[in-house]
Amino acid sequence: MRMKRQLPDISELKNVMKFGKPTLDRRAARLDKAADVWDLRKISRRRIPKAAFDYVDGAARDEVTYRESRDFFREIRLLPNVLTGADDVKLSTTIAGADSSLPFGIAPTGFTRFMHSEGEDAGSAAATAAGIPFTLSTMGTRSVEEVARTSGTGRRWFQLYLWKNHAACEDLIDRAAATGYDTLVVTVDTPVAGQRLRDTRNGMRIPPRLTLGTVVDAAWRPEWWFNFLSTDPVTFASLTSTTSTLGELVNTMFDPALSFEDLAWIRQQWKGKLFVKGILNPADARKVIDLGADGVVVSSHGGRQLDRVVNTLQALEAVKAEVGDEAEIIYDSGIMSGTDIAIALALGADFVLIGRAYLYGLMAGGREGVDRVIELLSAELKNTAQLLGVTDIAELNRSHVITPWQAQREHELS
Repeated sequence: MRMKRQLPDISELKNVMKFGKPTLDRRAARLDKAADVWDLRKISRRRIPKAAFDYVDGAARDEVTYRESRDFFREIRLLPNVLTGADDVKLSTTIAGADSSLPFGIAPTGFTRFMHSEGEDAGSAAATAAGIPFTLSTMGTRSVEEVARTSGTGRRWFQLYLWKNHAACEDLIDRAAATGYDTLVVTVDTPVAGQRLRDTRNGMRIPPRLTLGTVVDAAWRPEWWFNFLSTDPVTFASLTSTTSTLGELVNTMFDPALSFEDLAWIRQQWKGKLFVKGILNPADARKVIDLGADGVVVSSHGGRQLDRVVNTLQALEAVKAEVGDEAEIIYDSGIMSGTDIAIALALGADFVLIGRAYLYGLMAGGREGVDRVIELLSAELKNTAQLLGVTDIAELNRSHVITPWQAQREHELS
């Protein structure tokens, strides 16, 4: 039977033919089209020179850990509860003795202004606006004082690498305390630099060195090129000697002899909250807590240090089993969505840090790009929580996730 046709109703056409107003703000337009962090990654890859993009996107050696950190999330299945009246979700939490509007903050990242000229200025300001902590790296391109100014009343954390020069290290700790950083995050998984082959092939150095290849690569990315040449030089603001490859710099300045005794010394120097970052072994978590750390950051350094390490989410669960409620646990590896955040919280994390996701937003659109990342992750987390049937992210627990290793254990016992 043929369909009966009629002339279009003009009034109905008016209802559907509504076009958005054109805008000259191309940055806002492209960011608005991004449906998730992966879209921001695509934008940043188009707009940022290869060396800078690969520094963010790459990892150590064969990048097995980097790929698996995403595979682990994809293999986990969620088990929702229904009819729970989850019309709204409380996303705020407390971490390191103070409030955070969301259960995630910005992780420490190095070389940040090479990714985008706004660098830590954008990240710290966006974090303050969102009510979440911003973590400045020892390898950051703004000083502790500069970030204190751009973050204003926001929460500031400082990430510390222990240097061979302990006096200089102590000076950094004192400066962070004097400028209002409330939490020190000591990274312990970098006694030497990981072998990041993409960076080696791209000739990554500090300050950035322009070659014919980098000039050609940057030439069709005019915004990055203009910003790089018209803003202050990119340097590691907390370091004194910075003319070398990244690996050479780390191996020259950092202390490969870092030990638990050194951590005890740092605990004596720092009076605020102290977290130890780079923990995967439950026994190590126990030791640092016994030495006075207030918490640990379960992290594989985004796969950028030792390749082929253990499943970081399984490590998270094991660390939680070891320390229980004695200390707070932050998770930091592979987070790219609000669902990833929900999974980490359900497996025992009290809080999450975002690294690559933050930088993809920064590279895609500076401060507005970071705002967009936070907006996307918040909306995704709220949606996931509502579909799981919780009204407070504190309600997320082990019953909401089914993991491959759990299924394997159950199969072996059957």
